[in-house]
Amino acid sequence: MTNRLPFAILACALAAPALGQVAHDHKHSPDELGHVEFTITCAADARASFDRGIAFLHSFGYEESRAAFLDAAGKDPACGIAQWGVAMTYYHPIWAAPTEKELAAGQAAAEAAAAAGGKSDRERRYIAAIGAYFARDAKDPRARAMAYRAAMEQLARDFPQDAEAQIFVALSLLGTAPPADRTFAQQKQAAAILNGLLEKHPRHPGIQHYTIHAFDYPALASLALPAARSYAKTAPASPHALHMPSHIFTRLGLWDECVASNIHSATVATRRIATSHPGAAAFDAFHAMDYLEYAYLQQGKDAEARKILDDVMKVTRFDEPNFAAGYALVAVPARHALERRDWAAAAALTLPTIEMPWQQYPYVRGVVYFANAIGAARSKDLAKAEQAITSLAALEAELTKQPPAGPYDWAGQVGSMRLAAAGWAARAAAKDEDAVRLLTDAANKEEAVGKHPVTPGAILPARELLGDLLSELKRPAEALAAYEASLAQAPKRFNSVAGAARAADAAGRRTEARRYYEELVALCGPRCPRPEARAAEAFLSRR
Repeated sequence: MTNRLPFAILACALAAPALGQVAHDHKHSPDELGHVEFTITCAADARASFDRGIAFLHSFGYEESRAAFLDAAGKDPACGIAQWGVAMTYYHPIWAAPTEKELAAGQAAAEAAAAAGGKSDRERRYIAAIGAYFARDAKDPRARAMAYRAAMEQLARDFPQDAEAQIFVALSLLGTAPPADRTFAQQKQAAAILNGLLEKHPRHPGIQHYTIHAFDYPALASLALPAARSYAKTAPASPHALHMPSHIFTRLGLWDECVASNIHSATVATRRIATSHPGAAAFDAFHAMDYLEYAYLQQGKDAEARKILDDVMKVTRFDEPNFAAGYALVAVPARHALERRDWAAAAALTLPTIEMPWQQYPYVRGVVYFANAIGAARSKDLAKAEQAITSLAALEAELTKQPPAGPYDWAGQVGSMRLAAAGWAARAAAKDEDAVRLLTDAANKEEAVGKHPVTPGAILPARELLGDLLSELKRPAEALAAYEASLAQAPKRFNSVAGAARAADAAGRRTEARRYYEELVALCGPRCPRPEARAAEAFLSRR
């Protein structure tokens, strides 16, 4: 991908509203980024840059935010809170721990902030909080995050009228929430903080953004629909703000809204970097394209999904080679192959040879190994499947030994993929009961771990894979239960709906089969190219 608009996005760009009204440099008006009030005591000419930096920071526009904070620091070298802002752009509580380079840069900025000092006690407390995260003697990313959270919670208690402090506390709660807690206690705590601020700050980008993250779970997603339908309007200059609503649309299976959201985001992201990073691909665009690929595949729009894949495969470098970019780079081809049952393509996938700090994101390799293992096992290439499963096991052991990179259990996620792949390898070896046991264990483990915030969903849900296996074994009632459990976590997934329809029909439950086939036709449309759609039409044509 060069700095041209991606082909698949260009075809739909006119559908994105008000693109011509979006600025493509760093001089965005407040109306394009939302409304943030963060009082500082620095020189007057530094405040506008600082405000722009905070607005971008709340929408995870880290590069633009950093440029704005550095501009503020240049205008007032004694403005320590500006260097605080620079340090904050290297702390990504929702995404991934800093790389070694990011950690060093964050430490340098935090120390520069401390050296310059704050011009008020409140500013000094903000500086101390990020200093706690970037302390040179801190042991691991999780300990850093907890130290930062504790400092911010104390700041918020001491300055109860400071809305920004409360908003950053909410974000720190999301960044440290235990992933295995299915009560979502910290997520609900964060949402309560944000909801309490919303009436006084209705256009604050962080309130809407973090509310979406707080409810980005199947059981809670409907609670975030108001925020999802407001955030893009609040901050239309931010590609991430344009994309974030699709997290909720994906959780609820609202595929048309998901597609529109991500086309808009990817278009703006690509235009935004055309001059600042000529020849590079926008990581924001690729993050959106992962969600686009997922949505198109659930609608049976294989031609559109193929165009996304083609553009992904053309990338040579990114504006920011970060975790979100790297994940999308491997997830899109893996989804394209596995969801369409192209087992040979899945078995042949390799880690892209592109400049990317892959060593900082070892868990991303698991997506490739998983695709290789499932593709090979379903192709009856047991030797190749076992080789990929061995790679998954080694990666799981590597992740288990490492200090946790954050609250998400990547070792557990890779372990779930290993179990699922081993289940299909057992099926290839005619060890069917072992296969059922392994895939059941995989599904239980995957659901306990949950999904990471960066991804629209599992590359292939383990519970759906269990349904596929049970269908092959002529156990349709059990298969139907597995598909229905998968749909409870990931509504309106094409393959789960199709599997549920087939299983219900095979179990003699025609009323349920009809309901699922009708849902499949609604998902896929009248000219759907997939054979499952033909089966649905044939079933529904029978009286």
